[in-house]
Amino acid sequence: MSHPQVRLAPVVTSVRFTAAPRLDQQAGLLGSVACELDDMLGLDGIALRRTVRGELRLSFPERVDSTGRRHLLLRPLRAAAWRSMEQQVFDALRRQGMLP
Repeated sequence: MSHPQVRLAPVVTSVRFTAAPRLDQQAGLLGSVACELDDMLGLDGIALRRTVRGELRLSFPERVDSTGRRHLLLRPLRAAAWRSMEQQVFDALRRQGMLP
C-alpha cells in the first residue's frame, strides 16, 4: 500500500493585501493579508507585521478566552510550513509591488 506524498506546506495560490492606517504602520502593523491555499481554502485576517528588528512576520488570527489565554484560530503546524507560507506570501506581495 502506497502512502500519499506529504508536503511541508500548502501552496499559497492567491494573496490580497490591505494596508493598515499609517499610525498602525509606524507601530509595526503593516496590514492585513487574505490568501488561498491550494485553491481550496480561503484565509483572511492574517496580520502582516514588521518586528523591532525589521523582519517581516505573519500573525495568524486568534481569540482570547475569558481567562485571557490566547488561542490561534488557525496556524501552520510545523515551523517549516510556517516559514514556507510566510515566504510565499512575502514573494507574492513583492511581485504585486506591495513590499520592497
